[in-house]
Amino acid sequence: MLIRYWMSTPVITVGKKDSMQQAGILMKENHIRLLPVVHKGGLCGILSDRDLKRASASDATSLDIHELLYLVSKIKVADIMTREVVTVHRDWTVEEAADLMLDRKISGAPVVDDQGQLCGVITTIDLFKATLYITGLKKRGFHLALVLADTPGSIMEIVNVVREFGGRMASILSTYERAPAGYRNVYLRFYEVSRDRIEDMLKVLKGKARLRYMVDHRENRRTLYDKH
Repeated sequence: MLIRYWMSTPVITVGKKDSMQQAGILMKENHIRLLPVVHKGGLCGILSDRDLKRASASDATSLDIHELLYLVSKIKVADIMTREVVTVHRDWTVEEAADLMLDRKISGAPVVDDQGQLCGVITTIDLFKATLYITGLKKRGFHLALVLADTPGSIMEIVNVVREFGGRMASILSTYERAPAGYRNVYLRFYEVSRDRIEDMLKVLKGKARLRYMVDHRENRRTLYDKH
């Protein structure tokens, strides 16, 4: 999934000559924690709520409320913003954005186009939304994890069993991470299997794969088949 489909738009920005107070008001009114800083049409910095807190925290304890309000009205965004901006391209995948954000320990990044122009912002909240979408969690069906032999057609064989019991697939994810040699971990999300048939379906699946766990999201029931 490309960032362009999940980034937040339109972009709310702040000028580098604006005050710290103005930036704080923008964040509060728009329920955001990250503001790209622009000057003469170009991106020149990034301002987070953490920057705002850090800028005032050291002096706040020694000031009364009137002095504090005066302080935040005089401090400029340019004085407290982060100048080395980490950006992502709108045609990156959300996984690439997540990898970069995790590596740089940041909660969001401005999104740019081919010309380097600001066109959006991607945050951890946007990544969470994308994850929920791609996994199909909102269907409130079943989530089944199993260990499957890494052979041609093995995943389709499992999917066909789910379909034979009336199930519809919401997502299929697989990985070799933490799987025994010659096997893969497979994660299925499906729905529309009648709950009075689910045990019969699992009996069939147990003859084709090693089950790890199953979650019934509608009933909030969780069954562990192994502890690995």
